[in-house]
Amino acid sequence: MPANNRLARVLARFDLLPKPLRRRMVTLFMGRMVPYVSTSDVQIEELTAERCVVSIPNHRQVRNHIGGIHAAAMALVGETATGFVVAMNVPDTHVPVIKTLKVDYKKRLKGGLRVEAWLTEEQRDRIRAEDKGDVTVSVRATDDAGQEPILYEMVWAWIPKQRRA
Repeated sequence: MPANNRLARVLARFDLLPKPLRRRMVTLFMGRMVPYVSTSDVQIEELTAERCVVSIPNHRQVRNHIGGIHAAAMALVGETATGFVVAMNVPDTHVPVIKTLKVDYKKRLKGGLRVEAWLTEEQRDRIRAEDKGDVTVSVRATDDAGQEPILYEMVWAWIPKQRRA
């Protein structure tokens, strides 16, 4: 079953644009939906119902005291990638919410950070079919040196927008 919620339909309009412009427009659009994402200059490289790839460059506004990307910004990028891929699948009558955000910092980051999150077909079907539930989103992060400096465990839930009486 293909993703057909409002978010997926709006983003599909950008598919006709050249790739660099499409990336910029998707990043701007999602940054308006989630203002904190644009505050940290998170870049959305790819966003589909199956996969989301986001990155954050190592620049002054997100640096920590040792010159790397701040721990909170690294957590933000993982939460953003996993949340956006879930949001692409949640029906318009429901809302995605983060349930578990676990971050293990394994080694010092070199440069920027790129995070890829994905859902299996079975997970996507569950999100679209079940009234509420949760899913552990697969996620991988690499720095500019190709290392995996951080491990995430992100569990997202979806619930109806309107509470039952």
